[in-house]
Amino acid sequence: MKKQGQFNLSFGMIFSIILIIIFISFAFYAIGKFLELQNSAQSGQFYTDFQSDIDKMWRSSQGNQEVEYIVPNKVEYVCFIDYSSPERRMYVGFYEDLEQNYYENENLFFYPLGSSEGIDSREMKNIDLTKTTENENPLCAENINGKVNFVIKKDFGENLVTIEK
Repeated sequence: MKKQGQFNLSFGMIFSIILIIIFISFAFYAIGKFLELQNSAQSGQFYTDFQSDIDKMWRSSQGNQEVEYIVPNKVEYVCFIDYSSPERRMYVGFYEDLEQNYYENENLFFYPLGSSEGIDSREMKNIDLTKTTENENPLCAENINGKVNFVIKKDFGENLVTIEK
């Protein structure tokens, strides 16, 4: 007589394995969505803090302040672009790429497109965009370890602030 090996799994064991796989899949999905939410929150916080610092300088008679902001890690550059003047200097390729997110008033853009998991462009108010992008259009600051640096500046007698990197 020959005996054959038999692998018996009860219905309860098979059902338990299927449930474990479903729970692990759901956990990875939830973690991914949570990280996307974190990137959107960082983008929104960046816009709020930057506009607040610009407004403070705009209300003062003059000043010069270096600022640092946290941005999502997927964002490689934060750029100011003036689409009413031609592109010039270093980041020329960004000009055409980011034009997809330009609808009418936007002047601040995240590069590459879609990297902020939310809003990729926004209008920053009280900025002299012509003077800001006078030498470089677009004017881009690189994301280094999740942070970007700008200099917010206003000279005596000017109505708007300028941004430098």
